[in-house]
Amino acid sequence: MTTTTLRQDPEKRDPRQPDHEKGLRRQAPQGEAPQGEAPQGQAPQGEAPQGQEPAGHTPPSAAPDRTGTLTRLRAGRRARRRRTALVAGILTVLLVALTAASVLLGGVGRVAPADVLPAAFGLRTGLADYMIFQLRMPRALAALLAGALFGLAGALYQRLIRNPLATPDIVGISAGAAAGAITVLLYAPAAFALGAPLAAVGGSFLLLAAVHALSWRGGVDTYRLVLVGIGLSAVCTAYTNYLLTAADEQSIAIAMRWLIGSVNGADWDGVTTLAVGLAICLPAAALLHRPLQSLTLGDQLATGLGTRVAPARVAALLVGAAAAALATSVVGPVGFVSLVSGPIAQRLVGEDRATALAPAIGAVLVIAADVLAQNAPLISPVPTGVLTALLGAPYFVWLILRRRQEATP
Repeated sequence: MTTTTLRQDPEKRDPRQPDHEKGLRRQAPQGEAPQGEAPQGQAPQGEAPQGQEPAGHTPPSAAPDRTGTLTRLRAGRRARRRRTALVAGILTVLLVALTAASVLLGGVGRVAPADVLPAAFGLRTGLADYMIFQLRMPRALAALLAGALFGLAGALYQRLIRNPLATPDIVGISAGAAAGAITVLLYAPAAFALGAPLAAVGGSFLLLAAVHALSWRGGVDTYRLVLVGIGLSAVCTAYTNYLLTAADEQSIAIAMRWLIGSVNGADWDGVTTLAVGLAICLPAAALLHRPLQSLTLGDQLATGLGTRVAPARVAALLVGAAAAALATSVVGPVGFVSLVSGPIAQRLVGEDRATALAPAIGAVLVIAADVLAQNAPLISPVPTGVLTALLGAPYFVWLILRRRQEATP
């Protein structure tokens, strides 16, 4: 018997054939891979396409790039530290040299050279003690300490308000301090040594509150603050002039010389006031360094970084006002020192370290101006503030013109 094998046409299937068996022989549509296989040209699941790295894979060159970036950052930080140390060393040498010049060039020719150094520490009597310890040393130290306070105050205000024009002598803080000190000088001269610093600090705080209140419009605009400060400074100047019209001639002469800014007549009481003020203001400024750094990023980012914006801003304003007021109460409103100290320090060591170096810059400026005021040919003797104004006023005009050019589209 012959057995015939029937071949079933794939297109003519038994309708009773189960559906899942039909699918076993069904071909995939064109362009699709059979079940369980990856489409042509596409990598299987879990493998990256040809020419691409799998997700999460770090290219071999990324690690060396990161290492090189860190190396460059560390090298830049070390270079800035070396530059800061070099500038600080040069400023220290300048301060020592200018202090020695202030003491030795001030008419001490009649003092024996062997007595100069002991007399500077109060170890001599007679003429050496009077010339060196009572006259020359207080003047030199007052110039150093007052310059440091002016420089610190200016750098704090410029860093906080982010405007090089916003310094205590421009926005009126020094004028308010001068008005308070002049009131004590004219009407209570016997209490000037103790009352002048208190009156100066009180006047500066009062003017600071007025400037801040009048320039507030949902926030403090820097240009509005500067303009309001200049206006209130004019008000304080008018008040001071009114006081001078009612004073006697001797008081007017003393007051006018003090208002120009002079370290002539500085004594150890004034040096003590300045030293205590600097000992308080410098650590306070150091504590404000990190909050001021974050404030340069804007209030929102500073808040996100954990900075308490309002207390930090008020603290910086008060520390700067106190520093300027204490310096003003002893040597008068020596002009433009706080304006130029911060920018000079910023050019030398960068913005981050400018606040730390600005006091030294201010000290160099004031004592150098005082040495020139005492000994420069043709002009000496003149008040110290005259020379600082001659140096600072052109810089002030140039700064305004430069900012005007930057604002012009």
